[in-house]
Amino acid sequence: MQIVRSLDQYRPDAPPSVVAQGTFDGIHLGHQAVIRTAVERAHALGVRPVAVTFDPNPLAVLRPTEAPPELLTLAERLERIAELGPEVCLVIPFTLEFSRVEAEAYVRDVLLGLLRAREIVVGFNHAFGRGARGTPELLRRLAETAGVVVHVVPPLLIDGVVVSSTSIREALRDGDVRRAASLLGRPYGFAGVVARGAARGRTLGFPTANLPAPPGLPLANGVYAARVAWDGHTANTVVNVGVRPTVDGATRLVEAHLLDASPDLYERRITLTFLDRIRPERRFESLDALRAQIAEDVKTARRLLSRS
Repeated sequence: MQIVRSLDQYRPDAPPSVVAQGTFDGIHLGHQAVIRTAVERAHALGVRPVAVTFDPNPLAVLRPTEAPPELLTLAERLERIAELGPEVCLVIPFTLEFSRVEAEAYVRDVLLGLLRAREIVVGFNHAFGRGARGTPELLRRLAETAGVVVHVVPPLLIDGVVVSSTSIREALRDGDVRRAASLLGRPYGFAGVVARGAARGRTLGFPTANLPAPPGLPLANGVYAARVAWDGHTANTVVNVGVRPTVDGATRLVEAHLLDASPDLYERRITLTFLDRIRPERRFESLDALRAQIAEDVKTARRLLSRS
């Protein structure tokens, strides 16, 4: 997939397209439906499937204190988008200046003009243009005057819950990674580079690979059954997310104890995927009590992971 990182880098003589547009901040099942619909329609029409997204999240620019934590980095979003089949992803830098573009001008100049859209696909709650005036209904009216069809993907419900980035963040704040996975269409996870720690886990008999918690990590503190991947390898793992109240109580870290594997992961990039929650994080009266609980957590993780 070709990545174009601004409007002025998109070739003005590029061929016609079917456009999937959205912030796509989680690439959840709803986002996937939007992008897949555009790819299918482009193939049917014999034109190019193009995904259009914005970075950073518009709220981070317009109302920074209200901006939600990221579910995926931009690099991770682009990787997920590429897996769904667009030939091109146009990443529009979202700035205050861009936020002032009227919806009508954006449709005329960008979607119908620069991208030469023959069809456009958006989600039911997509908004664009100055003051978020660009609703799916307005988009349909503006596009259809030019003979361009707009497909609006309706809400997708899983177990009575509307699939959205908001509902996924709520599940993660509750530590309910199973519910988050059902809405995402895959287990929730993130990547990071392993840093050297204080080796307390090794002292306790459970050595860990330590990652700084990503900024704004939406996942609740606690102990999780997970999998870790690095350099083409994978292993089952028990992961503690939190401040380690028994020994620290201040710095939020992600600590992964690998089961049945002991590679040297220092300074390597690893990816963690969370499959189930074992328990909340809590303080223990002694290191012996903590050690005993970790041993129980390992047993629980083995049982949960054997079912996955």
